[in-house]
Amino acid sequence: MAEGLTEGLLGGEAEEGEAVRVARSIDSVAAAVAVRASAAGEPLDPHLVAYLQEQTNLARLEQRHFEKERELAIGAAKRKRLSDQLRIAFQVLLALIVTGIVAGLLLMIHDAVRSNSVVIEPFASPPALIARGLNGEVIAGGVLDRLTQLQSSTRSASSKRNMSNAWTGEIKLEVPETGISIGEVDRLLKNRFGNDTRIEGDLVQTLDGKLALTVRGTGLLAKTFEGNPADLDGLITRAAEYIYSQSEPTLYLVYLANNARHSEVIAMAKAIYGNIAPSDRPYVLNAWANALSSVGAPTRDALALYRRAIAMKPDFWVAHNNVINALWLLGREEDAWRAGEDLKRFAGGRPGNAPELYYQNQDFLTWNSGAARASTLADAEAHGGVGSSVSAAAPSVADMDVRLHDFGDANLQLQTALGDTTDMTVAAMGHFIRGRMASERGDTAAAAHEMEIFYAAFANPDVGGQYPGYSCWVAPAEEAAGHPDKADAILRTAGTFVDCYRFRGDILDRRGDWAGAQQAYRAAVGLAPDLPASYYSWGLALARHGDLSGAAKMFSAANQRGPDWADPLKAWGDVLMRQGRRDDARAKYVMALPKAPAWRELRTAAAAAGAN
Repeated sequence: MAEGLTEGLLGGEAEEGEAVRVARSIDSVAAAVAVRASAAGEPLDPHLVAYLQEQTNLARLEQRHFEKERELAIGAAKRKRLSDQLRIAFQVLLALIVTGIVAGLLLMIHDAVRSNSVVIEPFASPPALIARGLNGEVIAGGVLDRLTQLQSSTRSASSKRNMSNAWTGEIKLEVPETGISIGEVDRLLKNRFGNDTRIEGDLVQTLDGKLALTVRGTGLLAKTFEGNPADLDGLITRAAEYIYSQSEPTLYLVYLANNARHSEVIAMAKAIYGNIAPSDRPYVLNAWANALSSVGAPTRDALALYRRAIAMKPDFWVAHNNVINALWLLGREEDAWRAGEDLKRFAGGRPGNAPELYYQNQDFLTWNSGAARASTLADAEAHGGVGSSVSAAAPSVADMDVRLHDFGDANLQLQTALGDTTDMTVAAMGHFIRGRMASERGDTAAAAHEMEIFYAAFANPDVGGQYPGYSCWVAPAEEAAGHPDKADAILRTAGTFVDCYRFRGDILDRRGDWAGAQQAYRAAVGLAPDLPASYYSWGLALARHGDLSGAAKMFSAANQRGPDWADPLKAWGDVLMRQGRRDDARAKYVMALPKAPAWRELRTAAAAAGAN
């Protein structure tokens, strides 16, 4: 039966389709038997072979179809993934754009709320002046430039308001469908929410040919300034000063003081005190007190204003420092030192909450020159090279350099001193410092000459009020130059300062009046027992007289009261060397070296004692 079926299936080509149909219906057992027979060596029916070949071809076709379908599916998946990624990226980009716009708007609103600037609007100007180049933007730009100069020249640690004009710096990117630029949106927000002082004005030519410049603005009464056409710069300066005085009255007081216009400070302080915000009144009182000192008014009046300012603003550190200075000016140096100690306690230690700069007077009293120099330099670097104090920084730094025996840097500071030409302390202290250096190198004639020029300048309260007791230093220079009458006259009028008393002791000692000298040293110690200078001078005198033990005690007392002052340590080391106590002397020199690293004599003495 199987043979007959096979013959029928594997007939001619005309019958192939039927054979395939019949073969597909072959029982699987029969097919397996045929394959097994083939494996056993029996020949396989040709029709069955053809059928199996056809099945193999069919399987290959299906395989190729499957591969093509797979490739198409992979391509479709990739295209879908790319489409999804693009859609997500677009959504993220859109979200970022929206977020950026919202954040930018919020930032603009935040800046608008906090805006507290002086904004200069374009001024009005008639066609005749415009034809000469004096259009509104030119005039307003001139006012802006002068205002900026006034502000930048104001030496003060107080914050300064930003100044800008209204037509520059505007971003021209247009907000879609509104036609309003970002700059205009910013301006609208600041007009609505900010605290800007907006200034506008006009320039006209009067019938008599003069120019009249009028300024007005937010909270600013209109004011007109007239002058000749050639004095346009003067008109702009007067207008700018008026705007400054109205928009920043406390800083304007400092500006006036920086330019030695102290009578104007006093008049303005009295006029505005009752009308300004209570938070500004301590600053007005401080400026008022500074001006009183600079016009030679009784220092006790200034001291009362400083203390009133502190009562209103207990953390008004500059006023604390000014109290120390006022007490020092009064010759009450022990009280000044105590006020400095009170400042440290109130600030929570040094520096605590108070900036280092405001320990400066305390540093001068205790001869902590390194710290005073560092704080002054830091303040100068933060405020245009001149500092935020009433007087320029460079003369004070040079003075500290001399105290630290660094004459090279002292000369450099004098040569590079920055300051207004009205700052009398720059020239005056230049002579003082050159006089000190001449004394150090033994040039007594040059020292006396420089000190005499300084002494003449010191008579001006603008100088004397900044450097209390410095006139005392003129007396030893005059004495050394052979002018004892001048030395005595200076000491009779210089005041009750420790330096005057200790220098009197030095002068009397050199004149052979040892008893009188010791009495002067004792009086110096009594004036300010917590300050080191009197003990140091007394110790030097005792060493000159051979009382090395007494000298060492004085140098020890000076070191306790001025631990950052190198001179007592060096002198103490010198005494110990004379006593043959080389190791102890070396220890003192080693302690002194970091406090005055440029002092050549100290380095020489330390090397002689075996210090590296």
